[in-house]
Amino acid sequence: MQAIDKKLLRDFRRLWMQAIAIALVLACGVAILLTSVGMYSALSETRTAYYERNRFADVFVHTTRAPESLLPEIARIDGVLNVEARISGDAILDIPGRVKTAVGRVLSYPEDREPVLNVPLLVQGRFPNPMVTDEVVVNAPFAEANGFEPGDSFSANLRGQKRELTIVGTVLSPEFVYTIGPGALMPDNTSFGIIWMSERAAAAAFDMTGAFNDVAIAVAAGLPTAPVIDAVDDLLEPYGGFGAYDRTTQQSDAFLDAEISQLKGMAAILPPIFFGIAGFLVSMVLSRIIALERSEIGLLKAIGYSNTEVCLHYLMLAGLIALAGVLLGWGAGTVLARSMANQYAQFFNFPFVIFRVSYWVYAAAGLAGLATTSLGAAHSALQAARLAPAIAMQPPAPPRFKRSFIDEMMARLRLTQPTIMILRSLLRWPLRSFLTSLGLALAVASVIASIFINDALNEIVDLAFYQTNRQDAMLIFSDDVLETTLEEARTLPGVLQAESQQFHTAILHKGHLSKRVAVEARRPGTDLSRVIDASGRLMTAPPGGILLSIRLADQLDVQAGDVIEAEFLSGRREAFDLVVTGLVEQHFGLGAYMDLAFLNALFRQAPQLTTVNVTLDEHQTEALHKAIKELPELSGLIEMTENRQSFQDTIDQNVTVMNTIYIVIAVLITVGVTYNAARIQLSERARELASLRILGFDRGEVSYILVGEMMLIALIAQPFGWLIGAWIARTMTNAFTSDVYAIPLVLQPATFTSASLVVLTASFVSVMIVRRRLDRLNLVAVMKTRE
Repeated sequence: MQAIDKKLLRDFRRLWMQAIAIALVLACGVAILLTSVGMYSALSETRTAYYERNRFADVFVHTTRAPESLLPEIARIDGVLNVEARISGDAILDIPGRVKTAVGRVLSYPEDREPVLNVPLLVQGRFPNPMVTDEVVVNAPFAEANGFEPGDSFSANLRGQKRELTIVGTVLSPEFVYTIGPGALMPDNTSFGIIWMSERAAAAAFDMTGAFNDVAIAVAAGLPTAPVIDAVDDLLEPYGGFGAYDRTTQQSDAFLDAEISQLKGMAAILPPIFFGIAGFLVSMVLSRIIALERSEIGLLKAIGYSNTEVCLHYLMLAGLIALAGVLLGWGAGTVLARSMANQYAQFFNFPFVIFRVSYWVYAAAGLAGLATTSLGAAHSALQAARLAPAIAMQPPAPPRFKRSFIDEMMARLRLTQPTIMILRSLLRWPLRSFLTSLGLALAVASVIASIFINDALNEIVDLAFYQTNRQDAMLIFSDDVLETTLEEARTLPGVLQAESQQFHTAILHKGHLSKRVAVEARRPGTDLSRVIDASGRLMTAPPGGILLSIRLADQLDVQAGDVIEAEFLSGRREAFDLVVTGLVEQHFGLGAYMDLAFLNALFRQAPQLTTVNVTLDEHQTEALHKAIKELPELSGLIEMTENRQSFQDTIDQNVTVMNTIYIVIAVLITVGVTYNAARIQLSERARELASLRILGFDRGEVSYILVGEMMLIALIAQPFGWLIGAWIARTMTNAFTSDVYAIPLVLQPATFTSASLVVLTASFVSVMIVRRRLDRLNLVAVMKTRE
């Protein structure tokens, strides 16, 4: 081992605290890259494998009632590989020991074979015996939430007939990795479940003998689904088809795809920030080391070491720091990614998790870490290589200093001498002060980026649950019913208010662009279910047109006043030209709204409704649910109170985890920047500070110079951090937007205050750790050192 190699190891050992501080920041970037890519990869690969193993369909369509003789024609459509016809329907469930009703989605299960598509995976028990009509299997999350085991039973209202059903097994299905009930905004496994019963029993319950009302289709790999969708719609139109759609519109897969897109966006936005900070810290520390080691550099060159060897020596020092950070990041990222991937798998009801972060991801993270630290060290290392031995052996020329108007201002303000020294130091090294401030600003920004999500989600909850949907419950009917049913709903126990609402599936066309949406229709002045824009303004869909959400209008490339074609897939299945009467900014879904009376007139029908929104007397809850369980035409009940609580619980759990991670990251960045900057300041000004002690300044005054300078830099960093944090927050809102939801940009004063408090506190603690070295300074030894 050559002398220069021994020097490298000694330098790394001597600077181990500074090296660890930098390595931790770099490790954050590596860990976040591995975590986001690992979760993205785990979810993507698990979804792909699950869909392939259980043959998840590519195209889906629901119809009113179609004969089984139509299936061969569907199978002969070009590109179709397999067809699975089913019977489906909704039912009100009466669960033992539970006062409130639940809703079940009933699906038929083939009697003499396993399903061709959307194959349920058995978790417990067995599948129903086709000869026993009361045996069912249910989805495992529903069974777990309600404490069901094989052998337990519950009642179901199947088209007016109350049936006792016995659970013989629990399953998971690729069709329901994210299970949301009709009209709900969040999964609620206690109140909504999937039920598979024998084909014979389902046909009898829903009057579908020899017929079907639900079709799943597999399309040959690589072929587009659009031609298949068009052909299927043509075949099923006479039988009340509601329009075929592919996976992008399938509810479960759409939510899963939105989450995967978010992870992909996170992987692209956050890691570069941490890599950049690590590179800056390496540059800051290495430049000071080289400045202090000028004589050693001159001596190395004098005894024969080349410029290349000297340059590589300092690059290798940066490389050792990078290696420590990369190794820490690999370990932390692997553990964090695996843990969060398992949590995602449970949230999305996957039966297994494929966690496999490719070697190229580790390699890319490692190379990114090495590259950023090498770039940070390159300028200083090249400066060291260019130093001539004779010049290097001499102390550097003192920086030039002359009085300016700032000095005149400080004199007029009668500032204390320590304060003047602090300000002069900042002005003497403006670039270094700015870069240190920038590093702390990025720490502030990382906290803002995490906290703003909490405020954004709180705004979504407020708009969605307290301003838009103010009802206590939604009564959902299996078919459109006459609006006179509203009066019957008002007579139910505990109902205080009742308002009607219609939902119709439609495909909106504008030129070559089209989008399948649910069109909502309500009467003007409704109080329970309203259209509220992102600013809290009440919007009303005027008669004679359609009101669209801005995201939907952008996808159709339309503005207010344009005319679009609305092809309705229910009612008379007619198409109408509608004027876009206005646009509304919303966070949930792609909204389309019409006046209820105008829609009924278009359909040439008596006033009808799909849903009744109600407010309830909480003291009569038990009587209400008892009455609802006996209503034959009711297919579902959504309790908005439970939806709100479920949504809030999910937010609280996820936000707590993410805020903790980001605050820890911000603290690591702050410690890395502040500790290294303070150590550099102490090493540069040790002689100066020792001189002040000898001249009679006490420890507090000398400490004030060191602590005050760093804290002033930290204060200067705050507005920069606020601006950068706001920019990152805006970038994240754009990256996380999907058809399912959009994250609003909500930046509250408390967000900036919290971020600043976290960074300023961490800065103060870090600089106080360095300040302790002042107490151990050997004044005599320090005064003997060269400038």
